[in-house]
Amino acid sequence: MDSALGPPEAMAEKREELTPMMRQYHDLCARYDDALVLFQVGDFYETFCGAAERTARLLEITLTSREDSTGEYPMSGIPIDNAESYIEALLEAGYRVAVADQVEEPGETSGVVGRAVTRVITPGTLTEDELLASDDNNFVAAVARGDGSGAPSDDDALALALLDVSTGDFLATSSTSSEAITDEISRFDPSEAVVGPDASTDLVPADCMVTPFDAAVFERERAASLLSQYFGQPDALVAGDAETRACGALLAYAEYARGGEHGQADDTDEPADAGNSEPAPPIDASQRTRLEYLTHLTRYDPREYLLLDAVALRSLELFEPRAVHARDDATLVGALDETASALGGRKLRDWVRRPLLEPDRIDARLDAVEELTGSVQSREHLHELLRDVYDLERLIGRISRERANARDLRSLRDTLAVVPELRERLADADCERLERLHETLDPLADIRELIDDAIVSDPPIEITAGGVIAEGYDADLDDLRATARDGKQWIDDLEERERERTGVDSLKVGYNSVHGYYIEVTNPNLEAVPENYERRQTLKNSERFVTPALKERESQIVGAEERADEREYDLFCDVRRQVADEVERVQTLADAVATLDALVSLATVAAQYDYCRPEILEPDAGSDDATATGDPSGLEIDIEGGRHPVVERTQDSFVPNDAHFADDERLAVITGPNMSGKSTYMRQVAQIVLLAQVGSFVPATAARLTPVDRIFTRVGASDDIAGGRSTFMVEMDELATILRAADERSLVLLDEVGRGTSTADGLAIAQAITEHLHDAVGATTLFATHHHPLTDVAEDLEAAFTLHFEVEQDEGEVVFEHEVAPGAATGSYGVEVATAAGVPETVVERSRELVDEAASDGTAVTTTDVERSAEAVAATADGGDVPTDIAAELRALDLAHLTPVEALTELDRLKQVLENER
Repeated sequence: MDSALGPPEAMAEKREELTPMMRQYHDLCARYDDALVLFQVGDFYETFCGAAERTARLLEITLTSREDSTGEYPMSGIPIDNAESYIEALLEAGYRVAVADQVEEPGETSGVVGRAVTRVITPGTLTEDELLASDDNNFVAAVARGDGSGAPSDDDALALALLDVSTGDFLATSSTSSEAITDEISRFDPSEAVVGPDASTDLVPADCMVTPFDAAVFERERAASLLSQYFGQPDALVAGDAETRACGALLAYAEYARGGEHGQADDTDEPADAGNSEPAPPIDASQRTRLEYLTHLTRYDPREYLLLDAVALRSLELFEPRAVHARDDATLVGALDETASALGGRKLRDWVRRPLLEPDRIDARLDAVEELTGSVQSREHLHELLRDVYDLERLIGRISRERANARDLRSLRDTLAVVPELRERLADADCERLERLHETLDPLADIRELIDDAIVSDPPIEITAGGVIAEGYDADLDDLRATARDGKQWIDDLEERERERTGVDSLKVGYNSVHGYYIEVTNPNLEAVPENYERRQTLKNSERFVTPALKERESQIVGAEERADEREYDLFCDVRRQVADEVERVQTLADAVATLDALVSLATVAAQYDYCRPEILEPDAGSDDATATGDPSGLEIDIEGGRHPVVERTQDSFVPNDAHFADDERLAVITGPNMSGKSTYMRQVAQIVLLAQVGSFVPATAARLTPVDRIFTRVGASDDIAGGRSTFMVEMDELATILRAADERSLVLLDEVGRGTSTADGLAIAQAITEHLHDAVGATTLFATHHHPLTDVAEDLEAAFTLHFEVEQDEGEVVFEHEVAPGAATGSYGVEVATAAGVPETVVERSRELVDEAASDGTAVTTTDVERSAEAVAATADGGDVPTDIAAELRALDLAHLTPVEALTELDRLKQVLENER
């Protein structure tokens, strides 16, 4: 354990000698030994000992010290009112932060002030607006494997649970395939994960924090008990033992992060007095921080949506641009996002993250987008109204967690005020989706009326200082305020009365927080002071006095104000609880508003950028048994005048291109020089398909297509140095995944396969993959290549065809037409492209000489080299540390009689066996 986090050994050894406050700090560090404890002392969060030294260096704050009877300790602190910026820095540095607040008022206890951890802040459990990096979902994940206590089929199942603690979105799924779970984790991109004892952390991407957590919370009985307390019987919510364990463990972790005790890690069975930490208490509703706003658990099957793995998400630039210096909005979701609210933005991202498969569901969205696109005034008015919508999901989350202030309630009220106008704009909607939204947009008039009646229109931020509750809401509060007001008015009149009575025109009545109300008389006028004046304070040039009547009024005013503040706080908490009780209604409204905003955004983009409605075709019902056989699938992609939705906005002009794929033409070999547009063309085809399945209009003149089940990409060069994989090995891994998982319902993009090895090997691999995808897989494929002999291969394959990008040469310079045409390119024009890029002329001339020499050699291409490469890769697949049975299988392979694709497929199978044995 890092001594900067847990209690130092020296402190532990003399725990009983510590001062009560330092003993508190010691015990909290021991209990939350995986986090850095911020310990409230007055207006600061303090750290001590090694944690103080580490914090001072990291946050660049002053390191001081504290001394008591046991010695001197380093100490550093951050101001509570500016803590978020410091906490953000700690999170970015990889720390988890346990915030220990004072839970008692210093004046109300005779001993040390009680402190408790009220929240554990981690990358996946953020709820503070200041710490959340964007309006997108921030998921924490849990992964679990079945433990054999359920049905036999559950033993091999892996489950994934996902929770956005800030919004309450809670999802669960499972699969017997570890690759499927990895794909889903990549799809949702959680910032943190807890992993069950029987699951591997290798499932989680390297950029996701893996948090060690008490293995006991993954036990089925314990997980099922907690799950049932939130949502009822687990069997009615989730499928199987693994999902129960993952969901229950994730709930336990979320409760722990919000200040609950039962989920904390405890690696010892020793009694509390034998170590630094008490054992984790059992699940007990009285000891837990229940998350009341978690009202729904949604189980989904990944196969209900278009599948996108991490490679496809990255290659198609759905959420993040590939270029280092690209604009943040240079992504597909950036091109679509004209939403007016955070709610709508999250909904749109979820639609892009999970495109639909069912034509009826797709058409329902398209109907709504079409109606909104055609009604300009209605769409624009809706967009303006939605600008006034606050983030209802996070608002009701804060309200339910009792962390909302009066301004949050007013923000909720202001959002509810928009809903009747939204409903009015949808009153005459024709399509079923918009009609349903009209019915679902509940104005929540009772909640709005409650907040209107109870909370002033412009409340202060602090909820304990008064001025929050509106006049007329509570008679007792009004009486207390009247008493305070009357007393202050009496005091305001006192100055004039006393001036008249004493004849001292300079007499003043004032107030300060130390001495209260006073009457001030300057020294030259002290002789005029009446007998009933009692001296309270002597100043250099004056004296201050009180009278019995003034003290009585002061007591009335102060007492009334204190009781009024207490009454206001109680009333505010009661109003907040009443609103929190309606959490499900607010969440239902939030979902409806988010859906409307996302639809308006899609319609706005369609109208602004001249998108068309795609025609969605029904899949061929007879193709179910054709998987991975190459048999016709009935899949069709027919795009006229297609454009890349992102690239077209960054260029002064963009050349549209058609794309036509069907059973008899399902594999296109695309040639042409670099920079001619091959990669852009392939990506735009995939993005148009994806947009259509999102339910969006598409950048094209016309489009008709059958929904695809999965998009695979092998595009661009990348390596994995940390993992010991070269660019070529990464490419081969990605190809192996495609060859193993693709079927006739898949769309496959391949760009320059085989570049990381010799020309002969590369061409052999490319040809073998082309033949395999055509004959055995049957996937709709776009294959861009500089291996021109592949065009001859395509001529011999029944459902393959060739495309090329036109170029012209003008006085030796290459002019890219960016226009696709049937047939093969006449050359790659690599030397000409090098010239355009500014390569020195001597190098260019030597390149031309070598090209001419190679052309005259007529070198033949064989597959011998690739077979040798496959053999070498297989022999070193696991760094030489190969189990005996795998080694035997490798020795038994007859590589001389395997095609390159067969060798790669066999290598991938053995690799999977090795990974499963780890």
